[in-house]
Amino acid sequence: MEDLGHKLRQYMKSGTPAERRIAKYFSEHLNELPFETASSVADRLELSPMTVGRFLRSLGYQGLDGIKIHLKENVAPVTLQLSSLLEQLQKDAQEGRRIAGQIVEQVEMLQHLYNLAGQSQWLDAVTANLSSSEVFVATHLSLAGLGRHFCDRLEFARDQVHFLDGANGSYIQLLGRQANDALVVIIDSPRFITSRLLARSARRAGYKVLLITGLYTEWAHEFANITLSLPPLRVGSRDDFSAITALLECLATAVIQAAGEEAETRRRKIEELEGMFTYAPLR
Repeated sequence: MEDLGHKLRQYMKSGTPAERRIAKYFSEHLNELPFETASSVADRLELSPMTVGRFLRSLGYQGLDGIKIHLKENVAPVTLQLSSLLEQLQKDAQEGRRIAGQIVEQVEMLQHLYNLAGQSQWLDAVTANLSSSEVFVATHLSLAGLGRHFCDRLEFARDQVHFLDGANGSYIQLLGRQANDALVVIIDSPRFITSRLLARSARRAGYKVLLITGLYTEWAHEFANITLSLPPLRVGSRDDFSAITALLECLATAVIQAAGEEAETRRRKIEELEGMFTYAPLR
């Protein structure tokens, strides 16, 4: 890959005008070349297919298919691509390309999550999810799908995991009895206006509270035992579904890994039961 890149840079410096145009296009669109033909490249650059063909032969390929094979066999490791990719994304974002700005935000969110996973409260959250007698997960109805999925993932590591959406008095399961060393996981959001009341009520009832919330939730440390912070919301957003999804998935994975062999045993049993009781339509 480096040899091809070097050749292209040489042609961009000292080639004919047509060669410089083709070399520049190839350098900037390597990821798109598998979908191109010599004719399509020629059309884009307003050159003849013969000119593109001659350039390919000067690089040592009989045609564009040769470059495609080379690219397939010499894919650079992702780690080597990241720095240049981020530079390009940031440049494109500054130039107003909306998709580039969105991807940059996703990268920043993952960096925030990676840093969070190295902090003590992350380990506390993993330990609490494993060691508590029961785990109750609660969130706003708009995030109910994420909450239920988190519960499903936790069940690979332990039993006694419950999802509460607050509808029809379902909080009776939580607040209508003694805590018994149980954990409440509250997935906060701007829509979940009763999250503070729920956290306070759960603490008063003797529950340990794990709060997943924004960075600047002022009441978090007053009513939560453990807080995992989400990155700041983008301007104009009400919920950052991608950040919440990523955090919950990483947390569930960490809990499963911490459970070790017990989680592997539960996984095999779950798969066995799914095979036995999966719905099959009548014929």
